[in-house]
Amino acid sequence: MSSLSVYHVSSPEIPNKVLTHFEDIVATLAEKGIRFDRWQPTTKLEVGASQTEVIAGYQVQIDAFKAERGDVSVDLISLDSDYPQKAELRARCLKEHRYAGEETRFFVSGRGLFSLHLGDYVYAVLCEKNDLITLPAGTPHWFDAGEHPHFVAIRLRGDSRGWEETFTGDEIASQFPNLED
Repeated sequence: MSSLSVYHVSSPEIPNKVLTHFEDIVATLAEKGIRFDRWQPTTKLEVGASQTEVIAGYQVQIDAFKAERGDVSVDLISLDSDYPQKAELRARCLKEHRYAGEETRFFVSGRGLFSLHLGDYVYAVLCEKNDLITLPAGTPHWFDAGEHPHFVAIRLRGDSRGWEETFTGDEIASQFPNLED
């Protein structure tokens, strides 16, 4: 189940609020300029579907997204516990960073935890199957797929400059809960 936990930076062990209703999550994140949505495939997807088949299953939503946001590239990222450099990748993603452009991820399967550092608060968004999240350019955040990752996600992005990653140097991510496997 998707959830949103909101923490004050001074109390990373206890969230101020935890939301599990989709509408509440959408409204709370929208106040901060974060888009949270759900997409359903237009065709049945088989386990092990190719990148082309997965993207085709969401083509209607992707086309609507492109019409709203302008031209974006689309690709698929898949990560599981067999990935040889999973520990190194996790360590990198758990450092607070920001992208020059907007970041959009749609979870086809599995789950991941986006933690957004917005002012004096951290918004920990647990994204699961069918969840879409869009972070505005420059949003400081970190991502965790857990020690035993499992997710397939569609990435939608503008030009390649938008994916220029900058680490903030802030160690705040180490103070907050990670994704429990």
